Amino acid sequence: MVAVVTGERNRAVKKYVLFDHDGVLVDTEHWYYKAGERALADIGFTLDKDQYLQDMNQGLATWAQARAAGVGEETISRQRVVRDAYYQEYPRTEAIEIEGVLETLAELSEHVRMAIVTTSKCADFEVIHEKRGIRKFMDFVLVREDYQLAKPHPEPYLTALNRFGATRKEALVVEDSLRGLNSAVAAGIDCAIVHNDFTKSHDFSQASHRIATLAGLKDIVL
Repeated sequence: MVAVVTGERNRAVKKYVLFDHDGVLVDTEHWYYKAGERALADIGFTLDKDQYLQDMNQGLATWAQARAAGVGEETISRQRVVRDAYYQEYPRTEAIEIEGVLETLAELSEHVRMAIVTTSKCADFEVIHEKRGIRKFMDFVLVREDYQLAKPHPEPYLTALNRFGATRKEALVVEDSLRGLNSAVAAGIDCAIVHNDFTKSHDFSQASHRIATLAGLKDIVL
């Protein structure tokens, strides 16, 4: 799939690329869902995947269904710890690499500056990248603890712009979910959506670009 470029706003030269993490650089979206599903199954609650995907767009995801069914906050807090432990198993035991990511980052790093802007917690991020080579291409990483309001709020991407000292027109966000796209749009930054089976049903009509794989970024920024 060739990148689709739409509108005058996309003609500005991009000097900074801000990457979402899960589903863009590593294939973890499915495993995060599975970890939550397991944690809720432990208390006899079945997580509906379709509703989970809808809730994810609003930043609610794992616990929204349980709360709606009357599961108390004390139980949710306990199971959140369980979920996090389950989730950290997967990067150590499952293949979460996405083909071509490292090669693409290596090529892009010769032309643009890059950062990761993720809703992942620091502990999860560190586990994922214990033995992976992605971070060496990044100027910095913003994890969930580095900002107050999560996506779809614009704060995460505005924080990254401030860190770089970049303008909105100089930057490009790379996302795979509607929640992330909405964050980029709210921040006034062009966004390229990379295909992910887990989020393929989302409405990406506001995206500046659509690409099949991360390699498609080379047609946009180089």
